[in-house]
Amino acid sequence: MATKTVIASAQLPVTMDDIRTAHGRIADAIVRTPILVSRTLSDLTGATVYLKFENLQFTAAYKERGALNTLLQLDAEARSKGVIAASAGNHAQGLAYHATRLGIPSTIVMPKNTPTVKITQTEGHGATVILEGETFDAAHAHARKLEAEHGYTFIHPFDDARIIAGQGTAAIEMLEDVPDLDALVIPIGGGGLISGCAVVAKSEGRNLEVIGVEAELYPSMYNRIHHTDMPCAGDTLAEGIAVKEPGAITSGMVEALVDDIVLVSERRLEEAVSLLLQIEKTVVEGAGAAGLSALLSEPERFKGKKVGTILCGGNIDTRLLANVLLRDLARSGRLARLRIVLQDRPGALFNVARIFHDQGVNIIEVYHQRVFTTLPAKGLITDVECETRDRNHLDRLIVALRRAQYEVSQVELA
Repeated sequence: MATKTVIASAQLPVTMDDIRTAHGRIADAIVRTPILVSRTLSDLTGATVYLKFENLQFTAAYKERGALNTLLQLDAEARSKGVIAASAGNHAQGLAYHATRLGIPSTIVMPKNTPTVKITQTEGHGATVILEGETFDAAHAHARKLEAEHGYTFIHPFDDARIIAGQGTAAIEMLEDVPDLDALVIPIGGGGLISGCAVVAKSEGRNLEVIGVEAELYPSMYNRIHHTDMPCAGDTLAEGIAVKEPGAITSGMVEALVDDIVLVSERRLEEAVSLLLQIEKTVVEGAGAAGLSALLSEPERFKGKKVGTILCGGNIDTRLLANVLLRDLARSGRLARLRIVLQDRPGALFNVARIFHDQGVNIIEVYHQRVFTTLPAKGLITDVECETRDRNHLDRLIVALRRAQYEVSQVELA
């Protein structure tokens, strides 16, 4: 696929000089995160996969870059009055951390339904947290109201040239470390990260392919660029890029510089989070795994190319992470729930358990159901949750149960 031609920097609201200056401004106060090739993920996808570990920033996300670049450009009066933002995610923590470090008061407005852990983390970085409204839009409106009343400086999470320039510094580091990349695959929420990275990718004689990634449930930038009207709603694992309305500045930059946008399913996002933990031993949130999700979804597009992607955040709830890992085990056949019809009489469960033993399968849980079934009164449904070595091992167990004349089915995941 031909890449978009380079746009003259004077036509863009953020230039390569802006991003280079931002990098010099923030470099001594952020982590220069490593970019490493993943041999195993390269074998899985057919591309040579380079991962930029932005989940290793102090607040576990790239958002520190744009927040710090913006804070450092405030004058003395703005610093003394303080800054405000509406965010329930990584922008809140990155802004709070660096504002506190610089002695700038910060206020973060969050919806009332924000998880307690995010409130606690943001307060822990020194911000004053205000809970207002049931939606992000309500929290945003309240933040703008407080901005007007108190003279705070509102710092947008993505639609600000200073934010975009700061986020683009990640791509400067990527291309300094691996100058011969063929493509960048970058998650898109509001569009700040990909806008900054695309400027770098298309500047200084480079013309790398730039591919954006959105969750299928929130194709907001895709809609904007392609003039479609797909719904943006639902519970996505990638809540960090679950944006209903992308920015005005970022939309123009994406349209000018980004070559394509890939939409990824929830199943691929789950798979990517699981693979990164199992293979790279690194914790990545759903949004941070979106780039790998695209490589898994469309391997032919990237086959044979040197591809860089950013693991842009690692703030994932531990219980959610556990669910993702268990669901991945279930899909791979290493964890299963089998529904078996038995006769309700002594020894019935013993005889079934013996088959599990003979096949070397570990039983984790057993659930009996006598009442809420369509079976006769002497019938019994038993769900057995078990652990196997792999899909073939599970298949052998099911065959053995059926040979013993048991009616058995697997309870499948969505």
